[in-house]
Amino acid sequence: MFGPRVSAEGGSVPRFRLHHRHTPVECPVAFASWRGFASPLRHGTAVGSCARGGHELWWDVDAVDATAALALLPPFVADRTDATRVQDLPIP
Repeated sequence: MFGPRVSAEGGSVPRFRLHHRHTPVECPVAFASWRGFASPLRHGTAVGSCARGGHELWWDVDAVDATAALALLPPFVADRTDATRVQDLPIP
């Protein structure tokens, strides 16, 4: 199925790709900012380039809007993150 996902209530739930960037110096702070922050993303996994020197992270999340998507992140991380609404597209 392509397009938005369907919620348990039958409505569509938009998907957002969160793209976070931080500097090498900020890397320890970015990871430490998750401590004590309640989020369904905590203790999960993200695609990231920190170990390769890129210092970028990506998550795909379902949320009603970009503000709600960014609220899943600690403030330090959210302030350095772009939220883009995305959907699956068929490639011919």
